[in-house]
Amino acid sequence: MYAVIFGRPGCPYCVRAKELAEKLSQDRDDFSYRYVDIQAEGITKEDLSKSVGKPVETVPQIFIDEKPIGGCTDFEAYAKEHLGLFQDN
Repeated sequence: MYAVIFGRPGCPYCVRAKELAEKLSQDRDDFSYRYVDIQAEGITKEDLSKSVGKPVETVPQIFIDEKPIGGCTDFEAYAKEHLGLFQDN
């Protein structure tokens, strides 16, 4: 399972999503991820909208195995439901 997180500097939800992905990659042999800084890469929300298939207003935008799953809370819910993750926070 491979996740790509599109985020930007200074975004607390991007940080949270990245921390969750890091934890999953340490806890599971079948999970890896890549974090993409949209500002550094010159990616716009319009670019992300094309990939997601609907208007994107916020980051992070997270894809798992190339399928868009949404933002940070969506990622947390996905991890709990499909990856056996239980967080204290």
